[in-house]
Amino acid sequence: MYKFTSCLLRNYKNIKCFNDSHLVKRHVSKNNSKLSPAGLTVSVLFSKKYLLASNTISSGLLMFVGDLCQQELEYRQNLLDKRYDYARLTRMFIVGLALGPIHHYYYIGIAKKWPERTTKIILWKIALDQFIMSPICIACFFFGLNALEMRPFKEAVNEFKQKFYAVYTADWLIWPPTQWVNFYYVNVKYQVLYINAITMLYNVFLSYIKHVHGEEVKSEHKLSVPDNVLTTPENNKSSISS
Repeated sequence: MYKFTSCLLRNYKNIKCFNDSHLVKRHVSKNNSKLSPAGLTVSVLFSKKYLLASNTISSGLLMFVGDLCQQELEYRQNLLDKRYDYARLTRMFIVGLALGPIHHYYYIGIAKKWPERTTKIILWKIALDQFIMSPICIACFFFGLNALEMRPFKEAVNEFKQKFYAVYTADWLIWPPTQWVNFYYVNVKYQVLYINAITMLYNVFLSYIKHVHGEEVKSEHKLSVPDNVLTTPENNKSSISS
């Protein structure tokens, strides 16, 4: 009798409802019926059940798209013989997948640890992101790609040392304002998606640093060899006879 009375008081327009679970189901189905198919898909994909998978796959796909854009630019500048290097795209996709869970657990963890959205907390999160999370992700990017390229560890270390400063400098220009918006306005379950969307543009830069910048440095180094080193045997003979 008590259950019937309380249910009737809460939902007097529908006296057929006799338990709380039915009320919840009606409420959810009513809300979902208002969503478009795209909105319903997003709601499901970013529900707690599928959030890890969604963050992981979106991270991989957006890394893939970033490199795809960079390869298109390289092709138009005659830096690539063929339009797309699918092996390279695959490696970028795999590294993106690997970074997805890292971002997922990181953002959920700091949201639970510091749920407040005050200026002090947001500045603390940005500092944590820049001084700890960012170097970790940059290292994962370079060492992960080098591992997939089957390059020696020593080469990976040298490349990381050579390119870290450029990437980390750009990181400071892009991510603090981006993360302010992220930590202050964006719902926790969408934070990785938001970061991945910004990262898609950032990934174009990362792909350039990884695949183009190093080659330019090497070519400049080769061109800077002194002329007297590039002597021919004839020149050597003439110099000796003189």
